[in-house]
Amino acid sequence: MKNNRRLFLKNLGLAGAATAMTPAILAKETVNAQGRKITYLNRADTSTNEKTLKLALIGAGGMGTADMNTALEHDNIEIVAVCDLYDGRLDQARERWGDHLFLTRDYKEILKRTDVDAVIIGTPDHWHKRISIDALNAGKHAYCEKPMVHSVDEGHELINAWKKSGKIYMVGSQGLSSLGNEKAKQLLAEGAIGDINYAEGFWARHSPQGAWQYAIPEDASEKTVDWDRYIFNTKKRPFDPLRFFRWRNYLDYGTGMSGDLFVHLFSSLHFITDSYGPDKVSAMGGLRYWKDGREVPDVLLGMFNYPETEQHPGFNLSLRCNFVDGTSGSTYLKIVGSEGSMDITWNDVVLKRNNHTEEDPFLKEKAKEMGGYAGRKKILPPAETVYEVEKGYKGAHYDHFANFFRAIRHGGTVVEDPVFGFRAAAPALLCNDSYFQNKYIGWDPVKMKVV
Repeated sequence: MKNNRRLFLKNLGLAGAATAMTPAILAKETVNAQGRKITYLNRADTSTNEKTLKLALIGAGGMGTADMNTALEHDNIEIVAVCDLYDGRLDQARERWGDHLFLTRDYKEILKRTDVDAVIIGTPDHWHKRISIDALNAGKHAYCEKPMVHSVDEGHELINAWKKSGKIYMVGSQGLSSLGNEKAKQLLAEGAIGDINYAEGFWARHSPQGAWQYAIPEDASEKTVDWDRYIFNTKKRPFDPLRFFRWRNYLDYGTGMSGDLFVHLFSSLHFITDSYGPDKVSAMGGLRYWKDGREVPDVLLGMFNYPETEQHPGFNLSLRCNFVDGTSGSTYLKIVGSEGSMDITWNDVVLKRNNHTEEDPFLKEKAKEMGGYAGRKKILPPAETVYEVEKGYKGAHYDHFANFFRAIRHGGTVVEDPVFGFRAAAPALLCNDSYFQNKYIGWDPVKMKVV
């Protein structure tokens, strides 16, 4: 660690900004009006002129539609089919992407098609595992929204199906592929903040209508919604448009704040630190404001213990989520080490360091080499360095799909395969168990099982 740290200080203090972690990442630096050094990050163009990949969308709600729109920004990508259980979304898909689409309520009809190379799964969480396994068994590559499973009991079945299939499976925590995360990973590995001992993440969301209070279409009925298919793998209930269109509020279909948002923070943290996850999970929170029949809290706090491993020292993590934030809040991940910290978003990293330490080995060595009298002042690296994405950056969502398509075309791997995805999803899902059972939950992050 000391050698890495010395190298980092040399690069930062004398040779300028640290180089990017992969050849695909470019960087240039400047100084803003306040005198803070800012390094702008950009990603080299990875477009190709390769064979067209044909995609189908299963679940054409807000996130599924956003996924497909982002996928179609890439070269040589074509959409050929859409499945949804609400007729209105099928109509919207035809208007958005063309009359050529094959439209259906039954996802298995899509999996039978020989012109589908890969599927994007944007359904409610309770269908992720079943559709993913069926897609892999049908010989399709799959991109599935996070969390990849509805409960920890489902994880290994999906992982085994993926390994058997030989297909590419990508979990959609798209922020993981951001330039911000990649720069933070590089800085941590180089010793920029010393040894990690603590991390925290925060996600706030507020709107006048209320978080997850999605609009209910006027024509919503058992004629326009395939309700029986929707609840097929859950408790049987009479048709309820709230449970269909506002599914995140109910445990039969969604995974609460932790499954929706904590999982993003886990994904980023695990990518940056190379961690397998925590071994102890606890959560506390409550329904503080949106008492509208939802079954999950609108304020949630999580505490996690990460044991010492070959990848990192032991550290603690705290996560917070607030759906009652009248300021609209902020979203960030902060990693704290023995000699500095990083505030990380998908588009920037703010590195803060304690420069005035007599224990700094690099500065001690330079003091011996230069000067020749006691008390000579040192030249110090900046206390704060800001890394920001360069204008024109296409974003983490675009980059996540670039990884997916590259792996399909060249037989490579993806940054968020089912093993990584499950290790990020499991502690998030266990937050719900801890909250509702009012107890600590033990987790084996290596074997990926509750203990």
